[in-house]
Amino acid sequence: MRLIRVHVEGMLSPGAQVRLEAAAAAHVTRVLRLGVGDAVTLFNGDGADYPARISALGRGTVGVEVAGRTAARAESPLAVTLVQGIARTERMDLVLQKATELGVAAILPVVTARSVVRLDAAGGARKLGHWRGIAIAACEQCGRARVPVVAEPITLAAHLAAPTRAARRLLLAPESETSLAAEAAGAGSIELLVGPEGGLDDGEQQAALAAGYRACRLGPRILRSETAAIAALAVLQATAGDL
Repeated sequence: MRLIRVHVEGMLSPGAQVRLEAAAAAHVTRVLRLGVGDAVTLFNGDGADYPARISALGRGTVGVEVAGRTAARAESPLAVTLVQGIARTERMDLVLQKATELGVAAILPVVTARSVVRLDAAGGARKLGHWRGIAIAACEQCGRARVPVVAEPITLAAHLAAPTRAARRLLLAPESETSLAAEAAGAGSIELLVGPEGGLDDGEQQAALAAGYRACRLGPRILRSETAAIAALAVLQATAGDL
C-alpha cells in the first residue's frame, strides 16, 4: 500500500484538524486525486509521523483530521553536515535532493573561488527557499520525518572561521592517499566538504586543512561535484551501518 506523506508547518497532535492549502492541497487533489476518507500521513519535522484522513474538500483547501502519532525510524545514526560548494542550478538541486534521501542532518551551501553561481542578498533568499522546498519534497518521498537544516549560503572563508561541533571534518581531495571510509570510521558526527565544479583552489584546500579538515579520496577517478557528494554520503552512511 502506498504511503502518501505531506509536510505541514506548525504543531500536530492526535485529533487535530489541519487545513492544507495552496500547493499541498493541489498536490493532494489534482495530482494524487485523493478524496474524503482517503489516508495521508502528515509530518512537521519533529521526528514523528501523524497518520490522518481527509475529512473535507474545499475551493483550494483540503481538511485533514489527525488520527495518531508514530515515531519515524528513517533517520541515520550518523550526523552528517554536507558543506557543498554551490554548483549550477540543476546540479545543486540534485545534490540537495539526494543528500536528503541519504540522511544528512544539515546542508551548508558555500561560495568558493570557483563557484560559477554568484548570489546577491535577494538571489540568496530565493535560492534558499527553493533548496528548502527540495529538501521537504525529498523527505515526503523517502519517509524522513526530520527535514535537514538547509543553511543560508555563506563564503567558504566565513565557514572555516566559524566553530564546529562535528567530531570529524573531511575534505574530498582526489590526490589524497587516504580513503574516505578509513577517515570516517568510528566518527559519530562528520562535516563533509565538497567543492563546486572545478573543485577548491589550492588556497582553499590549505585553509580547510588548517581549519581541521582531513583530506581523503573516493577512488582513482575524478568525479563531478554532484557525483562526489552523493557517492561520499553513501560511503559514510554505509560505514555507519545506515545502508
